[in-house]
Amino acid sequence: MRLQRISYENFRNHRFLTFKPSAGITLLYGPNGSGKTSLLEGIHFCALTKGFLSTTDNESLSFSKDYFVLDSCFYDENENSLTVKISYTKEKEKQIIVNNSEIKPFSRHIGTIPCITFFPQEIVIVNGAPAERRRFIDNAICQTDRRYLDDLLAYRRVLHQRNALLSQLYDKKLVHDDTLSLWTENLSRLAASIVHTRIQFIDAFFYQFKELYARLSYHEHPQITYRCSLGKIKDKSSVDELYSLFLAKFEETEKQEILRAQTMTGPHRDDLHFLMNEKEIKKYASQGQMRTFLIALKLSLHRFFYEILGEKPLCLLDDVFSELDATRTADIFNILDTFGQSIITSAENKQHPNMTALSMEYLKNSQEK
Repeated sequence: MRLQRISYENFRNHRFLTFKPSAGITLLYGPNGSGKTSLLEGIHFCALTKGFLSTTDNESLSFSKDYFVLDSCFYDENENSLTVKISYTKEKEKQIIVNNSEIKPFSRHIGTIPCITFFPQEIVIVNGAPAERRRFIDNAICQTDRRYLDDLLAYRRVLHQRNALLSQLYDKKLVHDDTLSLWTENLSRLAASIVHTRIQFIDAFFYQFKELYARLSYHEHPQITYRCSLGKIKDKSSVDELYSLFLAKFEETEKQEILRAQTMTGPHRDDLHFLMNEKEIKKYASQGQMRTFLIALKLSLHRFFYEILGEKPLCLLDDVFSELDATRTADIFNILDTFGQSIITSAENKQHPNMTALSMEYLKNSQEK
């Protein structure tokens, strides 16, 4: 997938701007606050329907403005064009138009433009709470598996309803009947499917990750394992086996769940375990090791997506070279040379063959009105 052009209107610190990256590696460089990251976030909106910095769309508005518009054009591997226009106003909800047709729900657009990202704030995937690692694995699988995305959305709805029922049972607003069993059965089926897909993903993804990590760090041995709230499960457990395990677990913990008014087991409680040389990364690794691990996680998704989709994903890499030495920077460039289109930001200009470097000052002065 390749971005041909994107126009920004009232998006963060860009009042009017058009950006046309090269088909290979494009480096956007300039001082902090010059709008480099905002350019990447606009592209992220067009690919994945939301920003990566903002918790709400409203935060992406330019100061004192009440609307923003992003207008973009992409080309796939077969040179078919795809236009994406996103508009947002304070009065109305966000609107997404793809090839002149409005998209609803927005989840229908996920996976249309495969995209991988690296942003320094994402270091929490490695050293933060389990929710950050669940978000990583969910975002990765959703771009390649529509059924998984549907299951995940359904699971969240059923989980919300089941927790509401548990709360009512705790407050004795309802007499315990078969309603909880019905919600439990639905949740167990969805949970089994989600966990099964996640384990399959880790199985396939780790081979790509291990190979790429060796190109960035030659003397360390990484591991990724899936921690399930069911406890230890067989690596090759079927969906039906997982479904039976979830039903048994919910029966075992039903009284506790009513007392706590919350569902205690399920994929919303699971985690990924990252190890380096058999030690947990978040406890023992240096900042440099954690950053390298994160970069390897993100870059490995490129090959994983390409093998499944037959489409090279777009790479958006924000400040990826910060804190890296010249050797590791060269290693990353060598990897990106095979990736297709990559858009990178940096505080400083970098030198690399077949790379287009653009100064933010030049870009803004030549195009903004």
